Amino acid sequence: MNESGFKSSATYTDAQLIAGVDEVGRGPLAGDVVAAAVILDPAHFIEGLTDSKKLTEKKRDLLYDQIREHALAWALGRADAQEIDDINILQASLLAMKRAVEALPIQAKHALIDGNRCPDLSCTSEAIIKGDLTEACISAASIIAKVTRDREMAVLDQQYPGYGLAKHKGYPTKAHIEALTELGPSEIHRKSFGPVKKLL
Repeated sequence: MNESGFKSSATYTDAQLIAGVDEVGRGPLAGDVVAAAVILDPAHFIEGLTDSKKLTEKKRDLLYDQIREHALAWALGRADAQEIDDINILQASLLAMKRAVEALPIQAKHALIDGNRCPDLSCTSEAIIKGDLTEACISAASIIAKVTRDREMAVLDQQYPGYGLAKHKGYPTKAHIEALTELGPSEIHRKSFGPVKKLL
């Protein structure tokens, strides 16, 4: 899977190289935490950007394609279940965001981070609580991250049948807890999370 993309023919000024950064998947019991970094093109307005959770799946998919086509640059970063267990979900989320920014094919001069903490980056950064509602570049990152992770969970549902991953995306729903109790945790389950930990 292509983890980054950019407009190779474009030229950029420092003022344009502001990356929006967001992650998805802090709450699930299974799968990676996935982050995205997006530098939008000021010359190409993308209508409808907002918090990915407020959009329908159809609208998210449409915007996902538009962002990947028209952004100056975008990239993904992630931390897997083992890393989450090793360093905790907060640090894994920050690591995923750092990896996303570092994977950008053009270096950001500044990063706007959704939330109240910034990862350790080589560029300047600022944290914005609910930034996915107020900053278009963060909204774009939230959409790229969510669509990517949702699609990956659908694939994992085929590889780890019985848990219902395609439906609940790894979140601790009643159906997921019941499946965990019956099948036991898989290798993609987060062993440090309470509902999984108590079954080990």
